[in-house]
Amino acid sequence: MLPAPVFSIIPYILLFIRIVSGGPCDNIVSVTSSWSGGYTTALKIPIKTSITNWKMDITFSSVLSSLQVWDATSTVTNTLQYRLSNVSYNGIQNAGATLSGVGFNAYYVSTAPAPVITIILFNGVNVCSNVTKTTTKPLTTTKPLTTTAKPLTTTKLLITTVKPLTTAKPLTTTTRPVTTTSGGGLPTKYNYREAITKSLLFYYAQRSGRLPVADNPIPYRLDSAVNDRGQSGEDLTGGYYDAGDHLKLGFPLASAITIIAWSIVDFPLGYSSAGQLTKAQNMVKWATDYFIKAHVAANKLYGQVGDGTLDHNYWGRPEEMTMNRPAFFISATNPGSDLAGETAAALAATSMVFRSVNSTYSALCLTRAKQLYAFAKQYQRIYSQSIPQVADFYPSSGFGDELAWSASWLYRATNDVTYLNDAKTFYTQFGLSSNPWEFSWDSKNPGVQVMLAKLTGETQYKNAVKVFCDSKVNQPKTPKGLLFINKWGSLRHASNIAFICLQAAELNISTLTYRQFAQKQIHYALGDTGRSFVVGFGVNPPVKPHHSSSSCPNRPAPCDWSTYSSTGPNPQILYGALVGGPDDKDVYVDDRDNYVTNEVACDYNAGFQASLAALQSLAVQGLFN
Repeated sequence: MLPAPVFSIIPYILLFIRIVSGGPCDNIVSVTSSWSGGYTTALKIPIKTSITNWKMDITFSSVLSSLQVWDATSTVTNTLQYRLSNVSYNGIQNAGATLSGVGFNAYYVSTAPAPVITIILFNGVNVCSNVTKTTTKPLTTTKPLTTTAKPLTTTKLLITTVKPLTTAKPLTTTTRPVTTTSGGGLPTKYNYREAITKSLLFYYAQRSGRLPVADNPIPYRLDSAVNDRGQSGEDLTGGYYDAGDHLKLGFPLASAITIIAWSIVDFPLGYSSAGQLTKAQNMVKWATDYFIKAHVAANKLYGQVGDGTLDHNYWGRPEEMTMNRPAFFISATNPGSDLAGETAAALAATSMVFRSVNSTYSALCLTRAKQLYAFAKQYQRIYSQSIPQVADFYPSSGFGDELAWSASWLYRATNDVTYLNDAKTFYTQFGLSSNPWEFSWDSKNPGVQVMLAKLTGETQYKNAVKVFCDSKVNQPKTPKGLLFINKWGSLRHASNIAFICLQAAELNISTLTYRQFAQKQIHYALGDTGRSFVVGFGVNPPVKPHHSSSSCPNRPAPCDWSTYSSTGPNPQILYGALVGGPDDKDVYVDDRDNYVTNEVACDYNAGFQASLAALQSLAVQGLFN
């Protein structure tokens, strides 16, 4: 039974949805979340004829306080009308496609009626003109937000726009960042919305396989590796390229997806208030679709596609690869409990992401998660012993943490106490109460500690995660404040730990201390040292990441090792990519040739994006900044 306070809100929510979605443009506009004084919308515009640019004039029934737009630029036409224009990557639209991704947060005085969109002129044509008005359309995309987000109370017309993504070179100025807003709630030093949006664009740039025409915001990326096959001809297309190369590696990718799905489950407001919830859901689904393909039998899972030596001897576009791309798997005779367990965790977490969005897909993910967990539990071995080809890149140090991790996620997804008992058993058996050095693709110990603390409320798990976060808070930092763990992906390590401690703070463990610590680590990456370490974001960002496809000029110009040796910036901006980062003295050189400091990777962005979502959620709710 729901508690009384929730019942008291439900009639208001249903009424609000009817008011907002009851306009003549309901075929174009979807309200994806709402709160007192504001709502989030996603737009889907059918393209009738091919175009190279567009303008969208949107008229509201009453005055807004402000409008926060993404995937478009915006200007005020009059007190009721706003003009949205394309950004560089979504101006070209083919006939028959659907322009999606554009959306906004609309803010209004909370005591006034919610403004309804009455007209949308797309390149001068009213795309709402033939729609029959409805009055009771329910919200179907995501669960509506309630009154936790602090509303704006001013009536001054204001537009805050996520910085348009252009093809110009990133900023190289040295001015300090200005305070921005998080979309209602507390002001933020950095634009978390923009950083979340661009982090998701990085994952778009890493996609392998056939790319959907209507959902490819990266103009230099096309279909690639469409012939990836298993040893028995299984379809292994799709998924994400691991880093600046074109290998597909299941273990680190599954770890990244578990973390990002975790952030979507626990901090959905962080994504929805940035207008990115659907894209975040689609981002994890692109990976889990691939995991489901790679899981070709109950006890057989492909963990690598591509030969490391052949791949690393090639520098160029993934679309133009011609080398052999062998695939390698684990099985009952050559098992990998860490790979199978982490993939099970990613699928279980993703099943929760889609539970209220796509119940069929959610059930499929959960079924596969259960199968892979059973495989990992029954046949125990380190995966890099069974797939020795991966040992030069992502060798595993053990599988006990992944067994406890996946059992914890399956308990959270199913409420089946059998999984909880397994997680507790593995926690003891493998000594997971110790204070680990990191939270990473290889070490899930801190994740297990905080998950079991959240699932059980037991003191032993809370104490373990407190010891971990306290040790990181008190660990000496670099001169400029970075928590330095390892030279390989130094910013990745700091971001991962930041997310663990943000989760611990949700348990009322040293809440303010841990949030302040986490924020400092994320702000270090965003620009606190005087420069950004996120490509295409903020002040003086990296322009030469160690990343093959973004280093290539526009077609038909060739791309090869001479391109790699170029001293100029990458011709394509790899928006949102978090580079490896500085050393323990804060020294960093923007050098494509230095793959220690300038490599990018799917797992580098995972904890970083998850922490951004948590900080954005806290700021929007007025809880912390």
